[in-house]
Amino acid sequence: MATQENTSSAIDETPISPVATARGRKMSLEQHLKDRPDRHELVDKNILPESTAAPSLQEKQKELAKHMRADSLNDKISHRPSPEQLLENGVLHDDPRSPDEKYAEAIEEEYAKREGGA
Repeated sequence: MATQENTSSAIDETPISPVATARGRKMSLEQHLKDRPDRHELVDKNILPESTAAPSLQEKQKELAKHMRADSLNDKISHRPSPEQLLENGVLHDDPRSPDEKYAEAIEEEYAKREGGA
């Protein structure tokens, strides 16, 4: 029994942090909560999504919007005029250089970029 009394008196039961700092932290937290921005500001800064849907549905909503944009772009691309039509209408101008000349010029430009000459 004597060993139990010695070990219990050797245990330090003082708090790790003083009570005054805990109160200060609580006051600080309350101050930060009062000063936090409202939902509208967070949406404007793109921190929160605009959607008011449930969080479990927001991912599906993003995926649907992505697919809708892809469908819209594919539709626009499918109605785009061909290069031949653009040449006929004068929008594009035919390049008189041969493909080999274009390739050689592109290679020279690439070498110049890598060596800092361009």
